[in-house]
Amino acid sequence: MTRRLFGTDGIRGTANQDPVTADTALRLAMAAGSTVQRGDHRPLVVIGKDTRLSGYMLEQAMTAGFIAAGMDVVLLGPIPTPAVAMLTHSLRADMGVVISASHNPYDDNGIKLFGPDGYKLSDAAEDAIEAALDAGTEQLRVAPDKLGRARRLDDATGRYIEFVKGTFPRHLRLDGLTVVVDSAHGAAYRAAPRVLYELGAEVIELGTAPDGFNINDGAGAMAPAAMQAAVREHGAHLGLALDGDADRLVVADEQGQLVDGDQLMALIAGALKEQGRLRGDRLVATTMSNLGLERHLAKLGLTLERTPVGDRYVVERMRATGANLGGEQSGHIILTDHTTTGDGLIAALQVLGVLVEAKRPASEVLSVFDPVPQVRADVRVRDRGVLDTPTVREAVAATERALADSGRLVIRPSGTEPLVRIMAEGDQPAALERVVNELAETVRTADPDEREAAS
Repeated sequence: MTRRLFGTDGIRGTANQDPVTADTALRLAMAAGSTVQRGDHRPLVVIGKDTRLSGYMLEQAMTAGFIAAGMDVVLLGPIPTPAVAMLTHSLRADMGVVISASHNPYDDNGIKLFGPDGYKLSDAAEDAIEAALDAGTEQLRVAPDKLGRARRLDDATGRYIEFVKGTFPRHLRLDGLTVVVDSAHGAAYRAAPRVLYELGAEVIELGTAPDGFNINDGAGAMAPAAMQAAVREHGAHLGLALDGDADRLVVADEQGQLVDGDQLMALIAGALKEQGRLRGDRLVATTMSNLGLERHLAKLGLTLERTPVGDRYVVERMRATGANLGGEQSGHIILTDHTTTGDGLIAALQVLGVLVEAKRPASEVLSVFDPVPQVRADVRVRDRGVLDTPTVREAVAATERALADSGRLVIRPSGTEPLVRIMAEGDQPAALERVVNELAETVRTADPDEREAAS
């Protein structure tokens, strides 16, 4: 069956346009509910969302669909994606739903589904839901006496705050630290400042006034300049920026300089290794992680395992290998000793724990390895299948030959936007710029209809 709805990270698109409509959300909920029905058991689903205006529409539509399919619903309100994963497992729910488009602007939205173990649904589970949709939802309606009920969990944010605090070493506090935290006017706007405050930090809050339209708008992980400026203005020890659903973290040191996910993963990997807690002596990251990270880990006797881009692929490899640390250069960091998906707040606390114990400035502690130069280009296309054309394939092969043993090329379609993403890395920045620009132009001008002519 050809996948139509689910991409690499659930369903995503412009709100109130297909497929992110109330009608699709209702039918999707009915189809998803049908896949967890078993005997006389009344299944339970929890639904969380970020702060987008369209979240109200999708939340209500999915609630109606699940109730029509005989499921009870627990509404969590605006809450981070990892909190939904945690509460799905904690409440013994059969499914969790996150209504969010993560780092995208307010006019996008999306739907992600979690299983009862708190992990994102497998491809097979998503295929089963799409098959139920294909068959139609008429037969999925239950009898009137089997309809589900809905209730709101008023202390959902409080439960998540206590869970996150529990991941911070018991013998440490954040007393004496000034921390800037930018919640992107998103799902963590209440939780993030409170976690840091309750652990003893002086907190400078940014991005905590959501209005339905301003999520990720000049704020948070996708626009960290305000956070960087606040660090310098207030003389803060560290700056933290989360994205709209708080599963991504960007850090700035006390000078306001950004620290990417590769450096953070290197820091946490080293700390876990020293504590004897890095399972398998491995870190799982994607093809986009810097070659410098790989070289640094090798010096520590650690292995970097690479996956395709997307945190779901990182998690799959972690589960397969037993690794307990993985993530992406973009700031998704997964620590499976604590959670089942990326959690920006939990990752931030691991970084803060190392900083507190080191008793040195963040600029010294967080600069773990020397990165290899990387050059990137995002090419907007009308058809991401342009990568399958002979012209582009030949250009990719030529670029790989040009880099030879001195570098690395990654070219891939975006899983959420009409883009082709190109990244090259190596020790000669000028050569990287040239080959990336040439390849980007080839992708930009290629005709996707070449695929049919060549087949």
